[in-house]
Amino acid sequence: MNRTDMERYKAMLEAKRVELSAGLRHREDIAIEKTPDALDEVQLAGERELAIRNLDRESNLLRNVRGALIRVADGSYGICMHCEEEIRPKRLEAVPWTKYCIRCQEAADRHEFEAEAAETLEELLPTAA
Repeated sequence: MNRTDMERYKAMLEAKRVELSAGLRHREDIAIEKTPDALDEVQLAGERELAIRNLDRESNLLRNVRGALIRVADGSYGICMHCEEEIRPKRLEAVPWTKYCIRCQEAADRHEFEAEAAETLEELLPTAA
């Protein structure tokens, strides 16, 4: 990946970071409100749950964007964190904060990485004692 591409991805990531940071400051939607009508309370609880899920999703996305910016700074951006192969430019255009190539992302979505992590942890625990 050349320097021009890297700068373009960095600008995209910075813009997304600013956008997400601004959006996370508005948390008034998660305030608990009491109303005399039980139906209104159920509706407010549903709206609050939706706001909490959106906040959680945006927080996770912001964490991924910040991680990508760190990888830009240390020179590892665009390299899959699992198989260490180069991530295709088309994928980086679509999801600039991705940390996996498409093949490894599909494996992660199937939770195959968790099994590997558990095996590694089981191997390390006896040696730690």
